[in-house]
Amino acid sequence: MAVAEQDRVAGSQRTVTAKRIAIIGAGAAGICCAKYLTEAGFDNVTLFEIGTKIGGMWCYRNDNNRSSAYRTLHINTSRNVTRFSDLDFAPDVQDFPDHRDMHNYLESYADHFDLRRRIRFNATVTDIRPAFQPGRDAPQWTVETADGETAEFDTVIVATGHLTEPLHIPQFRDDFKGEYVHSHYYREPEDFVGKRICVVGVGNSGCDIVSDICVTSPRTVLVARSGVLILPKLLCGIPFTDITRKIQRPWIPGFLRRKLTRWLTFLVHGRMTDLGFRPLTERAHVTSNATVVNHIAYSRIEVKQGIEKIEGRTIHFVDGTAEEFDTLIAATGYLIDLPFLSPEVVPIRDNAVDLYQRIVPPGWPGLYFMGMFNTDTALNMVFEHQARWIREIELGNAVLPNEAEMRAAIADHKDWVQRHYRDSPRHTIEEEHVPYLGSLKRTLREAQRRRR
Repeated sequence: MAVAEQDRVAGSQRTVTAKRIAIIGAGAAGICCAKYLTEAGFDNVTLFEIGTKIGGMWCYRNDNNRSSAYRTLHINTSRNVTRFSDLDFAPDVQDFPDHRDMHNYLESYADHFDLRRRIRFNATVTDIRPAFQPGRDAPQWTVETADGETAEFDTVIVATGHLTEPLHIPQFRDDFKGEYVHSHYYREPEDFVGKRICVVGVGNSGCDIVSDICVTSPRTVLVARSGVLILPKLLCGIPFTDITRKIQRPWIPGFLRRKLTRWLTFLVHGRMTDLGFRPLTERAHVTSNATVVNHIAYSRIEVKQGIEKIEGRTIHFVDGTAEEFDTLIAATGYLIDLPFLSPEVVPIRDNAVDLYQRIVPPGWPGLYFMGMFNTDTALNMVFEHQARWIREIELGNAVLPNEAEMRAAIADHKDWVQRHYRDSPRHTIEEEHVPYLGSLKRTLREAQRRRR
């Protein structure tokens, strides 16, 4: 390469890496993205964190008031699956890290890659607005914080998550006249000792909470309104996710991966229908729990398949029975909440955001999202893939398809989800990680070819 050409390429690279980049949130997704961008040479990266802690939802009683962590919370995947690719947990961390382990790990990650100095703590972002005309100007975004300060950025990455705004079912919240608690606000089992409790929801939080409280409750009912697959934590003393990761390969057909997972689960837990659950007739976000099946077997928990109506403190179930309860705990999920973005920029419809590859809102260059999905594996691994994808776009090594192509791809994927998953708010952002990671790799290759 001639000297003049070398100078031109070097100058272009300096221009790219001089971009001003804002990352909203200093949880796992935010610090992961910051690590990959700064490692690539982007030095003007600022993370805005609403509280004073690193770690987001994994910081128990986080002063940002966004964490739903409870005292007994453990990660669902093993430490080997949960870790980032370039930093291991401390040697003494248990097979399934709890929230303390996760918080310490994320702080260690931020310090190891010198990210803490880039974080603005106590910085509540109240507005992110475009300061450019798409298709005519280079991307530029104004970020405003609660103290009235504004700053201009070339790129904004939203990494605030989607587990903050509780989804309340009016029938439960309004009709029940006893104590009503959404799982987002559950912290400790001691608050519920001696109470008759009905827990609605058979996701990870619901199964954890009902297992927490059933041993000190005179009556505990778990309501599962749909079929479920509850994965064990251990098989032959080995973390279950360490075993299933061996079959999570793109060359193994999806139906076979699911069949093998169900078979291995059956070896440990038996049939879900024998425990009182409805048959699983559609794909669903899997649950992982070490103890709830035993509690059901010991009659500490009884499973009901739905609620017909509520009168005062009396809950009428679909099987024709009725009981009085002191407390109803609703593990009914969350609503996507983006209070700092105008719906004209990123509308939220049916509890979903239309994002190309779950990352890019079509028509708004320079704006990205991370972690706006539910998946069947450890989030950190997926965050890394998303961060690398964004990095290549921002470096100019890859070019996104046009807006029409992105919207067509979003519509096709939305149709696929609707055909395969139960119609519920949580499944609007569901992603099976094997095909999703394959899609990220494929679309990145296409974007790189488009650049060339």
